[in-house]
Amino acid sequence: MAKAPKQPGARKPAGRSAAPSRPRAVAPRPAKRAAGAAPVRAPRPASKKKDDDDSAVTRVTHETAVRGTETRVERVVERAPRPSLPDVDRAAGRGRYVYCIIRASQPLKFGAIGMDEQWPEVYTINFKDMAAVISDIPLAPLDSTRENVLAHERVNEIVMRDHTVIPMSFGTIFKTREDIVELLRSAYDAFADVLSKMQDKLEFGLKVLWDRDEIVRTIEQEDEDIHRLKKEISSQKGSTYFARMQYGRLIDGALQQRSERYVAEFLQRLRDVSVASRVNRAIGDKMIMNAAFLVQRDQEPAFDRRIKEIASTFDKLTFKYTGPWPPYNFVNIRLKLERAGQH
Repeated sequence: MAKAPKQPGARKPAGRSAAPSRPRAVAPRPAKRAAGAAPVRAPRPASKKKDDDDSAVTRVTHETAVRGTETRVERVVERAPRPSLPDVDRAAGRGRYVYCIIRASQPLKFGAIGMDEQWPEVYTINFKDMAAVISDIPLAPLDSTRENVLAHERVNEIVMRDHTVIPMSFGTIFKTREDIVELLRSAYDAFADVLSKMQDKLEFGLKVLWDRDEIVRTIEQEDEDIHRLKKEISSQKGSTYFARMQYGRLIDGALQQRSERYVAEFLQRLRDVSVASRVNRAIGDKMIMNAAFLVQRDQEPAFDRRIKEIASTFDKLTFKYTGPWPPYNFVNIRLKLERAGQH
């Protein structure tokens, strides 16, 4: 049995592994990836831009940018247009695209918000008190374009307004209703465990950035050894190669220490307004913190206030946070999915 590809991304186990027996899933492109168990987790949303299509579903995201003692809070409104799916022979059949798993004892309908404009209705397929949120889609591989990923994300965010969700990996397509029922049956215990742990919890992302050159100038003024070495280099005649090498090592060490101290302090100060946190890899020279926080739904205002309090005391840093999102960084169920056509 071939296994669906392992999706990239930060991971933190939140439940037991589950291996449903022979659900037939159509794997998304690219097809030439190493086989492995697929975590039930959607990719982090792609960078987004505004769109003026009034027919699209409106999505509202908190975006807070703070610099110095001035706090600027924006609510960014985005309109994610429905994607253009491949021109395929619809007579060949339709698959069932799964967005997420929720608790629901009765069938639910979420409206015409699905991936495909001809079959846009999003609804549930149920097993006991568990349900897969799905829509019909042409039975063909689905490219992970920006529009398609945003469409997947849009449905999850609408559903999570009223439900705790386990987001499925982008491109998870099953051939039949029975396959989805089998998924729910086989992974029932794992899904139930994760949904209990994620009940009424939301994810927020926090990025902290600095102006590296400005921080270097501050370090040069505050650190006596670096300050002295800087003066020696500027006044020295002849080769300064070794002095500059030493200066570079001292600056790198001081930047690392200061960055780690900042991150440790922010995590500590956010501990009592969050359930859990995960620090991911910072990207580029400007970013010193790239973290995700799991926050109880009723603690969202407190988390928001705490971010602003912290930011107001650090005049040389910029804080950006986004959310709420489904708990991407805090859910990891591993499922074995059979590729379509390999029975």
